[in-house]
Amino acid sequence: MPARQRPVMARLPSYKAGQRADPGGHKLSSNENPYGPLPSVLAAVMASAAGMNRYPDPHSVDLVAALAERLQVAPDWITVGCGSVAVCEQVVSAVAGHGDEVIFPWPSFEAYPIITGVAGATPVPVPLAAGFRQDLDAAAAAVSPATRCIFVCTPNNPTGTIATRAEVDRLLARVPDDVLVVIDEAYTEFVDDSEAVNGMDLVVDHPHVAVLRTFSKAYGLAGLRVGYAVAHPEVTEALRKTAIPFGVSVVAHDAALASLAAEDELLERVARLRAERSRVHAALRAAGWELPDSQGNFVWLPTGPRTADVVSALAGAGIVARAFPGVGLRITVADPVANDALIACLTKF
Repeated sequence: MPARQRPVMARLPSYKAGQRADPGGHKLSSNENPYGPLPSVLAAVMASAAGMNRYPDPHSVDLVAALAERLQVAPDWITVGCGSVAVCEQVVSAVAGHGDEVIFPWPSFEAYPIITGVAGATPVPVPLAAGFRQDLDAAAAAVSPATRCIFVCTPNNPTGTIATRAEVDRLLARVPDDVLVVIDEAYTEFVDDSEAVNGMDLVVDHPHVAVLRTFSKAYGLAGLRVGYAVAHPEVTEALRKTAIPFGVSVVAHDAALASLAAEDELLERVARLRAERSRVHAALRAAGWELPDSQGNFVWLPTGPRTADVVSALAGAGIVARAFPGVGLRITVADPVANDALIACLTKF
């Protein structure tokens, strides 16, 4: 007989990673940064790899110190993990279990319901409002005595829409102080909307707020897995307890540290991707597509029942996007060559 599993395992979906493109094609399915590592970051990685026979610093002290200085908080307000998805898992494990509830927008980051189910808690998805935006008033209305955590994904993955500061302020005014509100800002560096909430403006004054960020997207370290949380020390202490020991490798740690030192160069790349995002938006709208303003490094096409047909057309042009069957497509903004191919294909379609 096979080993007995927890009943919840039969109900849990598997996380669907972005499909790879064929050689010579364009992988626009994983929101990766299209630019390779900077020379200074690559040099740090190569130097660090020489010490891979040793365990990494379990608390990533040097990286935490650099982040604390940059964000102007004390080091005990920061904890790092193996990508922001691992930090999400640490959060839910710390606050929710059997009989508890976790609220999140839907569609949104596909790991939220999986992480919640693994913890034994109950997922409470809140449908998006008009314009593919999060409905934080509905999220507040969904709070019950069992609620332990609310995720605010901004920009929302996969739709790219932001939560405004006013909307989050209203949410915080209605949520009990013992419910953790997690502002997931994996794409924050790509935001240029002045109305968007910035979690760091809230976390100091709200002990029940945590901010999640990552080095995977803007910093181009998706293959190394480094994310972090900023919260009051009582929260970060709990997150350290639920972390995988030695989860951030020595190579990932040193690459993140080097990336912070090279931030000006990296943000020039972010500016280029923002400009490409605007170009893709404009070209697709001119071709007749209706799509929301995205503040991430991707665009959202609400293709509904036509989704499979659009996926097929893109595949014929060597382009792989992230499909949400019957709902829409999330398409990463990449380099100009890939974006040109995307625009050409969708204009013909």
